[in-house]
Amino acid sequence: MTNDETTMKTGTTTIAIRCKDGIVLAADKRATAGTMIANKWVDKIFAVEDYMALTTAGTVSDVQLLVKLVKAELRLKRLRTGRNVSVKEAANLLAGMVYSNIRKFSSIPGISHFIFAGHDEEGFKIYDIYPDGSITEAEDYLASGSGSVFAYGVLETLYKGTPNLDEGQALALKAVNAALQRDSASGNGVDVVLINHDGVKKVLTRKVEKGLEG
Repeated sequence: MTNDETTMKTGTTTIAIRCKDGIVLAADKRATAGTMIANKWVDKIFAVEDYMALTTAGTVSDVQLLVKLVKAELRLKRLRTGRNVSVKEAANLLAGMVYSNIRKFSSIPGISHFIFAGHDEEGFKIYDIYPDGSITEAEDYLASGSGSVFAYGVLETLYKGTPNLDEGQALALKAVNAALQRDSASGNGVDVVLINHDGVKKVLTRKVEKGLEG
């Protein structure tokens, strides 16, 4: 994830894991500007509705604006229609915003990558919203950012069947830890957020200097 004053290469690690009774989202806390650590304590997981949240990667200014816009649009849509917006509708709305953003002429590329997750009448859903505006649904797990290659190694090896939330949280921490150990653009801490039938809740924020213990 880049500082909003630079167009240098981005870096981060964010993860989503589908579980029997919900979804686990996890992300590191480091923001980079090229090889410089611009911020050591950044939030990269945001609730956008009572039962929906997303993880962020990309140019900070674009990510922040798109998160604000999708929150506002979802509230307006709920007020206008008188019903809750489905996760698929919300994810497609954000994907359309990303598509438009990346295609605007600008000297600063509007790069943003989101993992969008939530719960509705159809169950728990996870969507990958890629920087070009494309969208795909994941049945099990997703990882994004420069540390995702290391996180995927852990997820591919240890994801067995469909875990419960406790097992999913433990797996998410292992996957983030793998990225913290090997990806210089990921680090300093980890946030874990759960989405279940009660809504969106942050359950862990931990500072990390060298890697997660335990």
